Amino acid sequence: MERLTIIGAGNLGVSIAQGIIKAGLLKPDQVTLTRRSLDKLEPLRTSDFTVTTNNAEAVQQSSLVMICVQPKQALAVVKEIAPDLKEGKHVLISTVTGISTEEIASQLDGKQIPIVRAMPNTAIAIASSMTCICSHQATQQQVDAVIRLFNGLGKTLVVEERLMRASTVLAASGIAFFMRFLRASTQGGIQLGFDFEDAQAIAVQTAKGAALLLQEHGLHPEMEIDRVTTPEGCTIAGLNEMEHQGLSSAIIKGLVASFEKINNIRK
Repeated sequence: MERLTIIGAGNLGVSIAQGIIKAGLLKPDQVTLTRRSLDKLEPLRTSDFTVTTNNAEAVQQSSLVMICVQPKQALAVVKEIAPDLKEGKHVLISTVTGISTEEIASQLDGKQIPIVRAMPNTAIAIASSMTCICSHQATQQQVDAVIRLFNGLGKTLVVEERLMRASTVLAASGIAFFMRFLRASTQGGIQLGFDFEDAQAIAVQTAKGAALLLQEHGLHPEMEIDRVTTPEGCTIAGLNEMEHQGLSSAIIKGLVASFEKINNIRK
């Protein structure tokens, strides 16, 4: 990659740009960020990023073009930049929820532009994203290049395109879902006597430890739970009360509701 353009530098686009620099994959002067209003990008301009409202010019100067706009804007943006995309030069990456590679390709005026859909999450800003990707008309070499990019920003999993909506819910929306659980744990800790800072520190480190245990041991969560619970103990009492209150059911229902919403995301 000689140069990357990120079209639609909102929260996710800026997080990706920051993660790329933090990981040492590119230098700030190799990244162009576009947005209709540049006010919020001014701090990035002073960090040597190129910022502009001119999508066409930004695309012409880059080999990798990443679309990070809202779903209702995505196809219009692809159509806008289609004249500036060149076969054999550009690879188009879309992080847009609910827009298929086929829909994107339909806006390219018949050009055979490699398309990679990527669904990262905002932890990409600290190189800790879970990113699922699929591709259309891309060579393995081109897909591998995109995988290397996102592997530098966390972990990457190649999936079938039919699973991209589910990836959005589990990985991208999942950040918010886990944040809500951490907020609840922190609030509970405060009720038990800790101040906010200590309660949050304990909740965050405990969540990190739980995730790393699964990652390192590769076991089913219930097997790790069994290591903590003892007969008539406080852990099993807490777990049973959470389940009586519908913890697992509420999480699954929330994931399904989020998944179903994607069908109407552009309406």
